[in-house]
Amino acid sequence: MSRRGAALPTRAHWLLLGLALLCSLVLFLYLLECAPQTDGNASLPGVVGESYGKEYYQALLQEQEEHYQTRAASLKRQIAQLKQELQEMSEKMRSLQERRNMGANGIGYHSNGEQAPGDLLEFLHSQIDKAEVSVGAKLPSEYGVIPFESFTLMKVFQLEMGLTRHPEEKPVRKDKRDELVEVIEAGLEVLNNPEEEDEQEDEEGPLGEKLIFNENDFIEGYYRTERDKGTQYELFFKKADLMEYRHVTLFRPFGPLMKVKSDVVDISRAIINIIVPLAQRTEAFIQFMQSFREVCIHQDKRIHLTVVYFGKEGLSEVKSILESVTR
Repeated sequence: MSRRGAALPTRAHWLLLGLALLCSLVLFLYLLECAPQTDGNASLPGVVGESYGKEYYQALLQEQEEHYQTRAASLKRQIAQLKQELQEMSEKMRSLQERRNMGANGIGYHSNGEQAPGDLLEFLHSQIDKAEVSVGAKLPSEYGVIPFESFTLMKVFQLEMGLTRHPEEKPVRKDKRDELVEVIEAGLEVLNNPEEEDEQEDEEGPLGEKLIFNENDFIEGYYRTERDKGTQYELFFKKADLMEYRHVTLFRPFGPLMKVKSDVVDISRAIINIIVPLAQRTEAFIQFMQSFREVCIHQDKRIHLTVVYFGKEGLSEVKSILESVTR
C-alpha cells in the first residue's frame, strides 16, 4: 500500500506538467495565427506602389550633403566670430593690465609704482602737490577760478558753451568718452580693491556679502583741467539700497615735456598764397597793392596773389591795377 500511495502523487505531478505544456503549445499556436502577415517585398519610403531609381537616391544624398555643408559653413563663421571676440577681449585685458602695471593714473592706488623711474614718479607727485586737489590756492580775482564740468555715463555738461547754447555735449567726442570711461573704471577699481594704506574696512551689504560696485552705481562726476599740472576728477557712486555715497578723487598729472623731433624746414622754394576777397572799395585796394608791391614783390618775391571780386561795378578798374602791377 505504501508503494501505491507514493506512485499516485508522482503520476499527478506528471499529469499536471503535461497539461501545462499542452496549454503553452495551444497559446503559441494562437499567437502565430493572430500575428499580422509581413510582406517580404515591402517598398522603400515614398509613395505606395511607386518605384525609385538610382537618380532619386543620388538627388536625396546630394540634398543631405548640401544641408550639412551649409550647416558646417555656418558653424565655421560662428567659430571665427567667437575667435575674433576672444582676441579683442584678450587685447582689452592686456591693455588694462599694462595700464595697471604702469600706474598711469599717478594716484598711487596701484602697488607697483616702483617700476616707474624715480625722477618721473617724483615729478608726478609734485604735480599733484602743486595742483588744487588737497589744498586751495590764492587767486587774484574770480576770473582765475578754473570751473568744473560735470558728466554722467551718457552726457557731458560743459560750462564753456555759455547760456546761449545747450550745455549738453551731444554726441560726446570719442577721445573724451574714452577718457571718462577709463576714469570711471579706475574709480571702480579703487572702491572694489582698496589698498591697505587706504584704511578702509571691507564693507558688507544688507545680506552680509561684500559690496561690489559697477558702472550702474555711478551717479555723477566732475572734472577740471589745469593746463600746466593735470586733470582732477571727482566721482560719486551710490548703491540703491544704501543711504550713503562713495566719493573718489582721482588726478591725472601731466608729464614733463619730451622731445619728439628737431629738423630744419627749407622755405627757399616755398610759395605764399594770398587770397583777397573784394567788392568795390577800389581806393582801399589801391593802397593795398602799393603795400603789396613794396613788401611782397620788392623784398620776398615768393608770393602768389589771387583777387576774388564780387560784382561787376569797378571790375575793370581792378583789372587795370593788377595789370599795371604785373608789368
